[in-house]
Amino acid sequence: MHYVSEILPSLLSGAWMTIKIFFWTLIASIPLGILASLGLTSRIAPLRWILKFYVWLMRGTPLLLQLIFVFYGLPIIGVIFQRYDAALFAFILNYTAYFAEIFRGGFQAIDQGQYESARVLRLTRAQTLRKIVIPQVVKIVVPSIGNETINLIKDSSLVYVIGLGDLLRAGNVATARDVTLLPLVLVGVIYLLMTAVATFVLRKVEQHYRSWR
Repeated sequence: MHYVSEILPSLLSGAWMTIKIFFWTLIASIPLGILASLGLTSRIAPLRWILKFYVWLMRGTPLLLQLIFVFYGLPIIGVIFQRYDAALFAFILNYTAYFAEIFRGGFQAIDQGQYESARVLRLTRAQTLRKIVIPQVVKIVVPSIGNETINLIKDSSLVYVIGLGDLLRAGNVATARDVTLLPLVLVGVIYLLMTAVATFVLRKVEQHYRSWR
């Protein structure tokens, strides 16, 4: 217990970095994913092609490679990020693509009769989306969003590759220094606690939308 109390502050500091990356990625990528999904279903062909290429690129290459490219590759052309900003930029780009595909499927699941009814009621396109379509889409995509949210918590460990002091890096440092696996066991426990909290919140959200039936 004495050893645990010695290494716990550094692990919690790393966990705080993990939580920040998780939180800001989620806050930014979900609205951007909704906008990108609207572009994917747009009647403007060039916009659809650009967004399809973007989604294909982000989903078709590893997030680890994207992190390396953003932090080490972009400086070659004069675009320089700090480590934390590079991690956020890469994560937001990656998860926006995944959320865009999820929301695209949600939008396509809405019956065309909903749009026709909105036109009969003389609602604008913005009103139709805000009051009729998006609430139904959210209900459809919540389980898929939940899966990606859990994946995001675990994917955040990839930031070690650019030297960011996250939870896993703190555990690795303690393990290498003290030649014991106990820090990694504690890292696993902390990840489990974070995913348990996220799972609890997501289940509450699902229950809320289930009550709409």
